[in-house]
Amino acid sequence: MKSIILIIEDDPDGARSMIDAAEDAGFATVLAGTAATGLECFREQTPDLVLTDLVLPDYDGIELLARIKRINAAIPVIVMTAYGTVESSVKAMRAGAYDFVIKPLDLDDIQIKLRRAAETSRLRRAVTTLTASARARHTATTMVAESPAMRAVISQIEALADTTATVLIQGESGTGKELVARALHADSRRADAPFVAVNCGALAESMLESELFGHEKGAFTGAFARHAGAFERAEGGTLFLDEIGDAPPSVQVKLLRAIEEREIHRVGGREPFAVNVRIVSASNKDLAGRVTDGAFREDLLYRLNVVTLTLPPLRRRREDIRPLADRFIARATTDHGHDITGIDPAFYARLESYDWPGNIRQLRNVIESAVLLTSGPILRAESLNLPADVPRDPPGEFPMNLTLAAIERLVLEQTLTRCNGNRTFTAEKLGISTRTIQRKIKEHNLPF
Repeated sequence: MKSIILIIEDDPDGARSMIDAAEDAGFATVLAGTAATGLECFREQTPDLVLTDLVLPDYDGIELLARIKRINAAIPVIVMTAYGTVESSVKAMRAGAYDFVIKPLDLDDIQIKLRRAAETSRLRRAVTTLTASARARHTATTMVAESPAMRAVISQIEALADTTATVLIQGESGTGKELVARALHADSRRADAPFVAVNCGALAESMLESELFGHEKGAFTGAFARHAGAFERAEGGTLFLDEIGDAPPSVQVKLLRAIEEREIHRVGGREPFAVNVRIVSASNKDLAGRVTDGAFREDLLYRLNVVTLTLPPLRRRREDIRPLADRFIARATTDHGHDITGIDPAFYARLESYDWPGNIRQLRNVIESAVLLTSGPILRAESLNLPADVPRDPPGEFPMNLTLAAIERLVLEQTLTRCNGNRTFTAEKLGISTRTIQRKIKEHNLPF
């Protein structure tokens, strides 16, 4: 299909020359003799590019350019001027012109510029399409939410997305905290700006500081050039701080200052500079417990949890297991080229009866493994490679004669037993820090 060029020229001879040059270069052309007519044509059928004279009978090409940009800023506009003055050319470029040409026209030059502008237009459309497609994949409407617990989360996302509120997302590992952060971004007015994610628990202290705030050339050994940190890269958009509870104390101090002052220093830099980002953070730890233990700053927690959004574990949203499984089956069959023509009801029954300690991440991995390892086109329960089902929720009722301390001891002992004495896993299960678990074990004299 030929690219369409809208030519706006009131001189018949000049218009004829432009049409001949454009059609000879492989374009389809639309001609308008006035700025008003050209604007009407632009609205009715968006062209791939515009070629307009600077001087028109109703209003000039600079004003026309401004109006076109207000309608669709992605369409390249080339401005023609018969005067050849630096002033008119500079004025056109400042107003947003893609390029300018001087009359009398060099037809070879104009054809080169038209082809270049058409390629720019094509690339801009492709980027816009890809951006819109990527954004659509991350909106709240694409999330599986058959369960009441997850529908409540979707409602919260929709209410919070287009605000500037700082959001703290809490939930067990594998519950989809980053997906929620991306939905908050994709459904906001910041969606066209970057979404930058940093895992605060995956980097050493010095590396995390540089990753967040950037560094100047020579700031430390190996700093051979200036590095833009996550705050800079997320300018105008959203900065997602995953596993914020693992941020070391020195980084917590700088984060607090960045959030309060809305400005940062690069490592090795002297002058602060302003940043405009929305902060969304996430943790699978009890941050209040970490504050009590002295591992997390209370003032930073206040800044981060202006609004807290808590994700339910998969075992508490069982209505979502089957549709999530269907989504992961479809993805796995596409990725690995394995034809699945049917699913045994026992396959779903096994999925829905399991407690999923690893939540959605574990479900996805188990499904992919089942698709890869099944010997035929039917997925059966035997294809599922599931470890022993470990109950993760403590009993809801206790004998009436137990004291609060005795109940605490019982819950701690039962959970440690179910977790095979693993203190880290027990801490995650109970939503408290490992240090608190260790202290409680000593306090209750438990044999772990």
